[in-house]
Amino acid sequence: MLATGLGKTVIFAHIIKTMLPKRTLVIAHRAELIYQAREKIEKAVGVHCEIEMADQVASTSLFHRTPVVVATVQTMMSKGRLERFKPQDFGVIVIDEAHHGTAATYRRIIDYFKCNDQIRVLGVTATPDRADEEALGQVFQSVAFEYDILSGVENGWLVDVTQQFCTVKSLDFSHVRTTCGDLNGSDLAEVMEAEDNIQGVCQPTLEVMHGLVPHSLDKTPVGDWGQVLKKIKPRRTIVFTASVVQAEACCNILNRAVPGMAEWVCGATEKKKRAEILERFAHGRTAVVCNCGVLTEGFDNPGVEVIIMARPTKSRSLYAQMVGRSTRPLPGVVDGLGSKEERLSAIKASTKPYCRIIDFVGNSGKHKLMTALDILGGKVSDKAVERALKRVQKEGKPVRVCRTLTKEEVDMKREVREAADRARREVEARKNHLIARSRYDTQDVSPFSHRGPHPTQDKNTFWRGKKTLSEKQRRVLTSRGKNPDSMSYWQAVQAIAVIAKREGWGNKAERTKNGR
Repeated sequence: MLATGLGKTVIFAHIIKTMLPKRTLVIAHRAELIYQAREKIEKAVGVHCEIEMADQVASTSLFHRTPVVVATVQTMMSKGRLERFKPQDFGVIVIDEAHHGTAATYRRIIDYFKCNDQIRVLGVTATPDRADEEALGQVFQSVAFEYDILSGVENGWLVDVTQQFCTVKSLDFSHVRTTCGDLNGSDLAEVMEAEDNIQGVCQPTLEVMHGLVPHSLDKTPVGDWGQVLKKIKPRRTIVFTASVVQAEACCNILNRAVPGMAEWVCGATEKKKRAEILERFAHGRTAVVCNCGVLTEGFDNPGVEVIIMARPTKSRSLYAQMVGRSTRPLPGVVDGLGSKEERLSAIKASTKPYCRIIDFVGNSGKHKLMTALDILGGKVSDKAVERALKRVQKEGKPVRVCRTLTKEEVDMKREVREAADRARREVEARKNHLIARSRYDTQDVSPFSHRGPHPTQDKNTFWRGKKTLSEKQRRVLTSRGKNPDSMSYWQAVQAIAVIAKREGWGNKAERTKNGR
């Protein structure tokens, strides 16, 4: 498991090379992933790939076949396509976006090739958790390696993340149902398609992507926004939406401000048109792409600087996928740099030192919506994440997520120490006002008197307290001319012991001493 932007394709490309001359089958579920895999494998290790997708057919000839076949799962499930390949020719199957690997289609392909007991199955993903909680252990035996987004940021492989919350008073998710662990799609679409909410998303989008402070456009008539914004180069931005209607509406509003700045795509967008839109976006000719369910996986564009979360979610994996579209550093910035410090310095000095994530705050009801603070809070306590979230939402200012979380954790620990110190000082102060009172007696004893007890003569005298002499003990003393009432208990006992020793009582004296 590697976070988005950390080079999953490059890693499995090197694994593929070690498997030669055995062939490798790479499976994915989208055309974009297929073309990206072929391009990166050939560029990283120089191993030629063929595509098995729709009308593209990979060779199975013994003399002309390529080392790698990159195929969509849909094509492999088509009649006769899977059976074209001999399992014994392959050494490894790579499943890109492996969190889909538990689906029946993937498992059928895997089962077909596993009649070759030497074949290995490798899954790569940025988000191993599934909404339906299906266990990936049904397909994969172990986790070989794991490197999350926080580690990538801290070690200079990904850019730092800046979080900003924008309050939209008309947003109300309290009545939205939960389905399969996330906000119900139709309920959420109804909320996000409301005119006030679309307007509430578009103004902050324009301000952030043009580097303006929040509410800069409040006093500017909507018709004059374009005159202000045309003077500023926009940051490349992706808007994630909850529905196709919302994506198209957001695109239209953004284009009213600056004509031609935005385009939109969805799953139903014709493939050629989608490719052309994303090509324009990749080269900066289009500043914004609004999308519904298209760019969450397999979209690689390091130039993206701003992510607009106009599709709130309770799913940690979905949120991480959307954030990951913007965390890649610009090409060449960290390439070849061996140390963490060098990479961090290079990113800081680049034209993309960080990415900006915009979330929208309304009435969330009982829902716990994901934020960048949640996905980057792995090394601090849940309490620190909660405190940071409340403070950042209240302030509404952009903050560096890692720095904010660390500071909140440090502040929280300091407050705990200070509270403990205050409590200790209060206890000590109360003790200083207390006066100890007790009843006590005094007695002068000469250290040179053979009649006085010596501290070592009877260790038990210190805990006897106010015990009184028995009648037998009193008779022993009075019969020897001594007055027991003039003695303390321990003096009387010591006197009886002296008498017993002088008169040679032995065991009898010991019994008398103890009052028996």
